[in-house]
Amino acid sequence: MSILPIHKLVPLLLLFLGAYGHSQINKKEGDTDNFDHYAYMQNIESYPSLLKKGYDEITIYKKLGNANYHNANYDVATFWYEKLLENDEIAISPDYLYRYALALKSIKRYEDSHHWMEKFKKIKKNDIRASLYADNTDYLKEIQIPKEQYTIKNLIDLNSEESDFAPSYLSGNLVFTTARDLDVQTYNKLPYLNLYQTEIKEDGQTGKASGLSETLNTKANESSTAFSKDGKTVYFTRNNFSKKSFKRDKNGISRLKIYRSRLTDGTWSEPEDLPFNNSNYSVAHPSLSSDGTKLYFASDMPGGMGASDIYVVDILSDGKFGEPKNLGKLINTEEKETFPFISDSGILYFASNGHPGLGGLDIFKIDINKNDKVSNMGSPINSPDDDFSLVMDASGEIGYFASNRKGGIGNDDIYILKRSDSDCFTFIEGIARDKDTDKPLAETLIEAFAHDGETLSQTVTASDGSYTLRIPCQKEQYQLSGTKEGYEASNLYMLTPKDKKQVQDVHLELEQSTKVADLGSDLVKLLELTPIYFDLNSSYLRKDAYAELDKVVDYMSKRPDIKIAVGSHTDSREGDAYNLWLSRRRAMRTVEYITSKGIDPSRISGKGYGETQLLNRCANGVKCSESEHQLNRRSEFIVIEK
Repeated sequence: MSILPIHKLVPLLLLFLGAYGHSQINKKEGDTDNFDHYAYMQNIESYPSLLKKGYDEITIYKKLGNANYHNANYDVATFWYEKLLENDEIAISPDYLYRYALALKSIKRYEDSHHWMEKFKKIKKNDIRASLYADNTDYLKEIQIPKEQYTIKNLIDLNSEESDFAPSYLSGNLVFTTARDLDVQTYNKLPYLNLYQTEIKEDGQTGKASGLSETLNTKANESSTAFSKDGKTVYFTRNNFSKKSFKRDKNGISRLKIYRSRLTDGTWSEPEDLPFNNSNYSVAHPSLSSDGTKLYFASDMPGGMGASDIYVVDILSDGKFGEPKNLGKLINTEEKETFPFISDSGILYFASNGHPGLGGLDIFKIDINKNDKVSNMGSPINSPDDDFSLVMDASGEIGYFASNRKGGIGNDDIYILKRSDSDCFTFIEGIARDKDTDKPLAETLIEAFAHDGETLSQTVTASDGSYTLRIPCQKEQYQLSGTKEGYEASNLYMLTPKDKKQVQDVHLELEQSTKVADLGSDLVKLLELTPIYFDLNSSYLRKDAYAELDKVVDYMSKRPDIKIAVGSHTDSREGDAYNLWLSRRRAMRTVEYITSKGIDPSRISGKGYGETQLLNRCANGVKCSESEHQLNRRSEFIVIEK
């Protein structure tokens, strides 16, 4: 089994954060399509281990696709869903088509995603997700060029190498959830989640973070806070936990509940269990109305419309509660709606993968007082990855949200967003092309960054390689970047006059990584590096690799005439096709790290070899120790001709 890193769990914590179920996969007939929403809190088993347990290949494809999908591991999910959907003779639930379409969108394969959404729409015409898609098949343009313009910036001084998310306001401070510096659970090797706080400065930036309260932070997972205006009442999410022990349902799962605590003489009271909580379903992610009379939350309680819905409940004058009400199909879909936040002006923000978006979880908003339509917050707030847990200040000009997008510090990072006060916008138009063939490149991610690193806007090229990007007029130099899997990043630095409304023919040329020949010496041997190893079934760089990779960066910086080809490998476990795919991911992540340190992308490429170049006897069917298999999960750095 492989242990999932926390960032694969937290973005989709949704209603099930911290559930500790360890029940084995149920092999009862008819259970195949009844995906356990809590499965992603467990280890994802390998293909050989499931095959050994007696599952047929179709069932394995479903289980591995679903497990990775619900862990926000969308790239791996597409691999298994593709294998599943190749079997035309097998009856497949339409939900698999939707999940596959969403996973494809998350890895920026928008044309393929559109193809599968069309198939899904034909089968499930009355489905809310299909109706929303059918009402606006051109939704991507609206999302990529939203009506309201924001800039975003990573809170570098706040975020850790672990997961940081679910911000909320408390008397000039920002309270958030984090997995930093915490004990690790011995049975699943995942850090506990606790509540931290930090001061909000005048510019919206944050100070040093510290633990919120020993009363509130326990050995259970705490998350998603909502505070009253006077700061004396808090609602927060925690596992079903009391008297220092977890309470579990019949499946051994500790569901989530919302608890309430009051501040008296500087100390938070023992949290109370709210009356609409239940041991058989989860209630989570509270948000309090400005007058303190309504509590919004997410739940998978019976009678809902999808995997999780958003509800509201009245808080009575005596502190008791009314009956929770589902917010209905205007907001909720058959998928996940979660992390609600109600602003002072009555705007409801929430995360969803059921409404049309860029992929994964996107952030949406709706004015609940006007019975308006749900709208996507658009770029750059939303991305192809998971974006969630947004909160806005009383002015509606500044807010915070979390995302597991690429380029962050940890598994999930908190970002600050600011509404642009510029009345001047520039439209940048161009085409992304293959540097060698001049072929237009579809599904290329185009991003604009301000001089201070703020993301101004992002979009994805159309089938003809064209793009249109709207950014605030820039007096200072900004960066335009194009990235696509299998290609080296292409960057341009531009300065647009303030009064210029349109800049055309801004073309980006991307060089295909595999064009570079892998010949010559290996820097691992030349520089006597500690080998760059990977964990089983993982393409993420290990912490012990960074120092060695920095030596490669230093070597290349001092020798600008050389080029390097990264070769990545796997051990012999898993199937040949999967291993080849996984090794390509390892090479890509290695390349991404080196280029992030300032090495020109044109000087480095990556390639995966799967299990074709083993260093020892550990081929298919040969029994080997873990340390022997580890020797084959490696990266090499080959000096090539210029």
